[in-house]
Amino acid sequence: MEEKTLHSDIRFTGRVFQVEEMLVRLSDGTSANREIVRHSGGAAVVAIDTAGQVVLVRQYRKAAEQIMLEIPAGKLEPEEDPAACALRELREETGYRSGPLQPLMTLYPTPGYCSEQLHLFYTDQIESGVSAPDEGELLEPVLLPLTDCLEAIRDGRIRDAKTVVGILLASARFSVKPDRAAAGGEGGGRK
Repeated sequence: MEEKTLHSDIRFTGRVFQVEEMLVRLSDGTSANREIVRHSGGAAVVAIDTAGQVVLVRQYRKAAEQIMLEIPAGKLEPEEDPAACALRELREETGYRSGPLQPLMTLYPTPGYCSEQLHLFYTDQIESGVSAPDEGELLEPVLLPLTDCLEAIRDGRIRDAKTVVGILLASARFSVKPDRAAAGGEGGGRK
């Protein structure tokens, strides 16, 4: 099922990605055209405070033509360690800082046409600070309880793929489940 590249041309080079057009030979001997977005990859972090609130950013996304809630994320710089990228984005976008991150997974958000790999991380050891977003990056940090995030995923208010996957994976790792904390601990409420 592999495809062999017969010819390729870079059709566009921008600040964030390149577009490559390819002619490939399919495993059945026929050929086909492919348009591939070449992206350096990115990193994102699900940061949860001791009260069970997830650190998100609210920002307008032109491609979706709507305001979206997302976990802090950004593009990898050349040779940058993904965890360092996630820490940098958490600090720049929200002001929060964290110690070492726990990896959740590396995924391909859109492998049908894009080479981007996205590295997802988790932390529940954060402290607040002052944000410093990149120029042209207008966003608002938001704290939302983990239980509300899970509900927002179910009802479609959170639709960003990295955020959905990250929150679902991180919710299984969060050391103090918000539902249990509200009920008074592991054994339920005190009588």
